[in-house]
Amino acid sequence: MSHVWAHIEDLQAQNELVHKELGALALVWSEQRQRLATQQAYIQFEKRLMREWAIETGLVERLYSFDRGITQLLIEHGIQAVVIPHGSVPNPEATVAMIADHEAAVEGVFQFVKDERELTTSYIKELHALMSRHQQTVEGIDSLGRKTSVDLIRGDYKCQPNNPHRPDGTLHEYCPPEHVHSEMDSLITMHHAHTDVAPEVEAAWLHHRFTQIHPFQDGNGRIARALATLVFVKAGWFPLVVRNRERARYIEALEDADSGNLKPLVDYFARLQKDEFVRALSIAKDVIKARRVQDAITSMRESLKARQDALVSEWEAAKSIAARLQQIAQQRLTEVAADLHQQVFDLVGHGKSFADGAPDGSDRSHFYRYQIIQTAKELGYFAGTQTYRSWARLVLRNSTQTELLIAFHGIGYEFQGVLACSATWFQRVETEKREREIGPVTSLSDGVFQINYKEPFAEVEARFADWLEDAIVRGLKLWEDTSM
Repeated sequence: MSHVWAHIEDLQAQNELVHKELGALALVWSEQRQRLATQQAYIQFEKRLMREWAIETGLVERLYSFDRGITQLLIEHGIQAVVIPHGSVPNPEATVAMIADHEAAVEGVFQFVKDERELTTSYIKELHALMSRHQQTVEGIDSLGRKTSVDLIRGDYKCQPNNPHRPDGTLHEYCPPEHVHSEMDSLITMHHAHTDVAPEVEAAWLHHRFTQIHPFQDGNGRIARALATLVFVKAGWFPLVVRNRERARYIEALEDADSGNLKPLVDYFARLQKDEFVRALSIAKDVIKARRVQDAITSMRESLKARQDALVSEWEAAKSIAARLQQIAQQRLTEVAADLHQQVFDLVGHGKSFADGAPDGSDRSHFYRYQIIQTAKELGYFAGTQTYRSWARLVLRNSTQTELLIAFHGIGYEFQGVLACSATWFQRVETEKREREIGPVTSLSDGVFQINYKEPFAEVEARFADWLEDAIVRGLKLWEDTSM
């Protein structure tokens, strides 16, 4: 069914869209950021994040294409043509110039916020001109319906319709050129009126409504992500990095918004922000290379002072929440084990299931370090297993032994206000020598569950219940696919 263009609508009730735990996590980050901001590790983190934004925003739009390995090289070593292997793209120099424009644009967004400028249609045009500075052409359709390349209009609105055909042949209508000016004026007016809207909601709303208008001949997706980034940066959060590997999920959330349901897009943006908060908080302290005795003494004093400044009450609050959640997880896994015993193992006549756990500081709490670290690597953060560790598990034994592990641990080398909970699936595989080895480790969640001292326990508990159920369902499905 074709999508028919309609005038953009203002944001309706937002309470059901807000991620309250994200606001609490942001408060923790704002307290920690001042201390981390001067560390070289964090400075490099921000630079890499902006490079990643610049690269991924073009990959999502299919402006260029290369594999994940090249993407990582460009993120880590800078945007240089020599990093791109010969033959990966038709013109490495042109691709690098385009990515550099994207990077300049996102850096410009940070400066825009720093200068406390007000968002206007003029700035959006300015951003488009910068973003597309080295893009000469855009794909168009000639009078015979054939694909062709036409010159790109930079920094100004479209003159012709830019309605794409979907793979199924239906048409997706965007705002007609004659209505673009008025629709963009309405967008800016509505945005400025949103003085008390949660950042994840406002970013999703602004991004989606802008894409509904599609005011430019090309580059609308990149500008939409830049506008969402502006909202997040203004709130003291992180750039919106939509990665190419999640393109399908991103587009699906946008299509849901087209149908009037903004929640999937808000949820997606919120999850990306949570992941960046965790990555930032897990940054190791930069090691100062002291060349003089006095430098070494000063470095030591600063390190000691930082530890002394950490508030004990915050640490105890986070640990208390984690301890209660560990008990909840163990109890829920015990219930699942009993259900499986009655409804599955009794039916097949063999096998068994049980659940147990270990609180922090117990004689078994140090178990599962390998699984915790592997899962953290998969989700992109550093697991601090020295600061805190507890777990609950569900064990399923039939022809193999399968385990669903719910593990609580720190983030980073020292406490930064947040603890983590991960969900992991793995099997103990019997070798030819009849020894059991740990098979591949699989994360049962799209992101790590965060626990911070700012969020009331009732809200954490409600979030955790949903997160835990989803992890258990995923784990049981994996078990069914591999062992039943």
